[in-house]
This record gives sequence, structure tokens and C-alpha cells, in this order.
Amino acid sequence: MLEFDNVSKSFWTGTQRKVILDQVSFRVDVGTSLGILAPNGTGKTTLIKMMAGLEKPDEGEIRRGCRISFPLGFMGGVVAKHSARENARYIAKLYGIDPDYVEAFCRWLCGLAEYFDQPLGTYSQGMRARFTFALMLALDFDMYLIDEGMPSSTDVEFNRKAGDVLRERLQTTTIIIVSHQAEILQKFARRAAVLMNGHLHMFDTLEEAKHLYDYETQG
Repeated sequence: MLEFDNVSKSFWTGTQRKVILDQVSFRVDVGTSLGILAPNGTGKTTLIKMMAGLEKPDEGEIRRGCRISFPLGFMGGVVAKHSARENARYIAKLYGIDPDYVEAFCRWLCGLAEYFDQPLGTYSQGMRARFTFALMLALDFDMYLIDEGMPSSTDVEFNRKAGDVLRERLQTTTIIIVSHQAEILQKFARRAAVLMNGHLHMFDTLEEAKHLYDYETQG
């Protein structure tokens, strides 16, 4: 499970304090995927990073009772001067997983051909996103954290394979996905919440969450 207990988080922007969470409490159990609707600028990425342990709360406690992934697209765990192959094998060893398997899985999903053996620093943004997404799926997590859905890619084959893998993982793992678009959430979650003005409103269904979200954002 992942549990937030009276968690607060805010930032000083230079002119005012921006509140991301204001004494928020909620729990996500393994087996129940959650979609979170949040307008742009409300702190979606900060919330995901807090779930992963990359950001600490100002107040309250975050409990993690399962293996939680790094956020989709997070580049902090890879080294730009090393190739995708070197990064994949190194990260696999850190997590105690067979490096041959992780390398083979990433090669298959990324479709980077000869670039897989070249430094990540030479990659386009889309290529880097494809690699980190593949790396996240290659590792064995109970919960996968996704910010705004799958990485933007014009590679049709990658989008197809990555979508198939995600749908398969939904059968055995839990996904927490945060987006400003309900259409993205409905592919992966039935239970939903709305993050707005520092508060997280939990609902049993995405449709209920969408009603509040549309009312608040569209007037």
C-alpha cells in the first residue's frame, strides 16, 4: 500500500507561497489503480515525486508498504554519458534483477536499434523518454507511477507495444496516473481523485471525479 497521512507540501515562488497539498490523507492499496485529475500548475509532478520518495513532505507522513516505481520519465537514475545498454544493466544490478533480461526487454520495447549502444546524451527527448519508460516497465514493481500518461512519441510501434505492456501489467500490478485529461486516466484506472487548491478529493469512479473537475475548471 501507499498512504499519505496529513501530508502538507508548499513552495515559495518568490512572491507567494504555492500550496501543493494541505493536510491531505489518502491510501492506495495494491490491486486498485488510481487516476488523479489535476489542472496544469497544481503540482502533479511534485505529488508523483512525493509518492516515489524523491520529494519530502513539509508535514505529515508518507508510508510505503510495497515496491513503488520511480516516475515515468524521471531521468535522475540514468547517466547521460553512458549508453542505454550500460544504464539498463547498471540499474538492473541495483534492483537485483537479471541484467540480461532488463537489457533485452529495453532493446525490444525501445526500438532504438544502434542508438541503444550510444550515450544517452546523444538522444532526442523522445528517445530518452522511450528508454526510461522501457526501463521502468522492465523492473519489478508493485505500483507504477505515471505523470501525464505515456511519453510523447511519434513511433507507432513503440506506442503499440508500450500500451500492450501497460494493459497486461494492470492484471497483476497497480498504476497511479496523474493527468489533466480524463481520457488518459480512463485507460488505466476506474477509481479517481481530483487535486485542486491543495486538497485531494477521492471518488469511487472516474465519472464522479470528472464531474467535479469539469465544474471547477470550466465553470
